[in-house]
Amino acid sequence: MTRPVPPDRGLDGLNFASATMGAAYGSFIPVFLTGQAWTQTRIGLALTIATVVSALCQVPAGMWVDAAGPKRRRALWLGTIIIGLTPLVLVALPRPLPVMLALALQSAAGTLLSPAIAAVSLAVAGNAGLGERLGRNARYGSIGAGAGAAVMGVSSTWLSHQAVFLIAAALLPVALLAIARIGPDRFESAPAAVEEAAGGWRAPFALLMDRRILVFAACLLLFQLSSIAVLQLAAVEVTARMGARSGLVIAAFVIVPQAMVALAAPWIGMMAERHGRRRLLILGFATTPIRALGFMLIGNPIALIGVQVLEGAGGAAFGVMMPLVAADLTRGTRRYTLCLALLGLASTAGAALSTVVAGFAADRLGRAAAFLVLALAGVAATALIALALPETRDPALAISPDGQDAAPNGPPDGDQERGNGKDG
Repeated sequence: MTRPVPPDRGLDGLNFASATMGAAYGSFIPVFLTGQAWTQTRIGLALTIATVVSALCQVPAGMWVDAAGPKRRRALWLGTIIIGLTPLVLVALPRPLPVMLALALQSAAGTLLSPAIAAVSLAVAGNAGLGERLGRNARYGSIGAGAGAAVMGVSSTWLSHQAVFLIAAALLPVALLAIARIGPDRFESAPAAVEEAAGGWRAPFALLMDRRILVFAACLLLFQLSSIAVLQLAAVEVTARMGARSGLVIAAFVIVPQAMVALAAPWIGMMAERHGRRRLLILGFATTPIRALGFMLIGNPIALIGVQVLEGAGGAAFGVMMPLVAADLTRGTRRYTLCLALLGLASTAGAALSTVVAGFAADRLGRAAAFLVLALAGVAATALIALALPETRDPALAISPDGQDAAPNGPPDGDQERGNGKDG
């Protein structure tokens, strides 16, 4: 078997730069648009349109990246350029139609860029090295998101809200340089002549016939349902208790998990290659009910910062294992990014349900009951993995504890080394 390739600094840089640029599209957009005299209804409409576009584009984007094959890097260039230029549109034309169109286009580009990064990571590292590569992706993405939020928060406070988006746009050349420095593709998921029995528009339905994909999608939905709304509920409580000082605590709630992801993600990727996916999924997903119960039982906001370490651990497992398991389930096919898109839809649905379910439970039953409902969803996700999801790692691709390939035989079908250079 071909040994895992060395770390790719181009992919490190792209994950860092794209996550740093993405920090501008979080809480800064509502703040900026409010300063432009937008009503909350109009802001909500713009963000809703962007969310709907993202959901609609996920599957087509995945299918396009799969169909591109060796030309998949074009998706990196296209997605990065759109995401990098959108902030300039927001600053130059802060009117309803240009902003809504720009945010919709940015959302579509985001659904293209994420699977393209995963697909290029697989082509560069191969199945045997994908776990560690995805761990590095998560590490540099987390560092970039944290650094971007910090720099842009300071800029928004001390300079202007427009400065946030100018900084994001200024990172575009950095991201493009990182793409240019990504190493050559060494592996291809399937030979170019291989065609799926169900192609075209039937491909998503063919994937959904795989029981393992359905089970994993359900696990991801329940994980997001358990995780997303916890911080939303906590922020309301912390603000009520601490008033003006709550901003620092809420900032810590965000920074601590990012730091944990940066520390834990590479280790999770390495352990997944050595010991398999299932046990790490169980451990990572089990953090969500514990975290929800911690927020229910602990009243001290400062102590809750420590509980947020669990969000980082669970988030690292989620971020590394979702694309890794998708690669396992589609090995030998040209359906990797399509599978990621379907799993992403399940995750998005779980995130949307989380805020709705938690809000309903808090209004009708109280805050403690809402946390308990979220904890039960986390228990269900963990139990479903333990009882219904088989181990997906190919034993022939296992890496032994000393870093050597576990199986000395030739590469299995679908993980063939390529001798050509990278695609332009």
